[in-house]
Amino acid sequence: MLHFSFHKALLLGAGLTVAVLSPALAQTKTPKYSNEFLNVGVGGRALGMGKVQVSLADDATAGYWNPAGLVSQKTKYDGVLMHSELFSGIVKNDYAGFGMKLDDKSALGVSLIRLGVDDIADTRNLVNEYGYIDYNNIRYFSVADYALLLSYARQISSIEGLQVGANAKVIYRNIGSFADAIGFGIDAGVQYRRNGWQLGLMARDITTTYNAWTIHRDQFEGPANALDQIPENSTEITLPLFVFGGSRRFELPGEFTALAALDMELSTDGQRNTLVSSKAINLDPRAGLELGYKNLVYLRGGVGNAQQVQSFTGSETWKVQPSLGLGVALSGLRLDMALTRLAVEKLGQRSQPTSIIVSLGYGIK
Repeated sequence: MLHFSFHKALLLGAGLTVAVLSPALAQTKTPKYSNEFLNVGVGGRALGMGKVQVSLADDATAGYWNPAGLVSQKTKYDGVLMHSELFSGIVKNDYAGFGMKLDDKSALGVSLIRLGVDDIADTRNLVNEYGYIDYNNIRYFSVADYALLLSYARQISSIEGLQVGANAKVIYRNIGSFADAIGFGIDAGVQYRRNGWQLGLMARDITTTYNAWTIHRDQFEGPANALDQIPENSTEITLPLFVFGGSRRFELPGEFTALAALDMELSTDGQRNTLVSSKAINLDPRAGLELGYKNLVYLRGGVGNAQQVQSFTGSETWKVQPSLGLGVALSGLRLDMALTRLAVEKLGQRSQPTSIIVSLGYGIK
């Protein structure tokens, strides 16, 4: 039985983070988009709806989108697997999530995320000591980011419809044998359901997340980079990011349903190209819609990532990132597919990279 309160868990996590990493704070960096691989998104349903999930998440993927939603799982056990390949298969994005209800008012979750590029050629020693090209000297390495999320959620008995949750987040980032980093952070989430409305708030990296980078200097030796500067060990800070949103479900004639949702992402790591942009905060709105039939078949759509893009003529226009999705649910098994464009048009280019995401979920009563 877990006896820690929600607020005590956050304070404990913050204390551990500072205590473990405080020796490295003298060499800290706060880059924009730090740990951005955790913002790509998981689950075919969510990505088909434009990543609008903070108030909706109610299965194993809630550990990622909003851990408070784990309490709303429809089954005692729930698992989700996802695989997607981005940029014509160069980048692999994999996810596995599991949720378990402890009782009617509490739940646990585990999520594992990997995003990486494999088989990168290291050609520094392509030319041998005799001045000839020797393809046998090519070595291959991978660049990958990993995250493990341990989630706990609980329903607040004193306030009807209110549930809270938190993630303890462990991050490992690896650049072949050249460098790696390990980090720790805390996420917190809230969901509130009342009179058909669902509201949600997710605070990622609420204590700030610290990645301590270790550079293996001996791996940088070689003739090809004799003049290059070798990076130093440092600590990278990820600043808090907040997502708040709401949704409502409507019953339609003929056993059809409609679910409309809106999320607003607020980032604090510097000025971004978003709908509302400033050096202090940025606001990025997203909207999603899900049409269902007999709780068996679902058609989804979403739009987000509004950016101002400049063409070759110098004119500026606003572009958005659309997504579409299809889902089938039968006897506890869920198959969700999504099609999304990875970027808005840039500098007049008409072709855009697209990605097909497939996720499989299963719930056991």
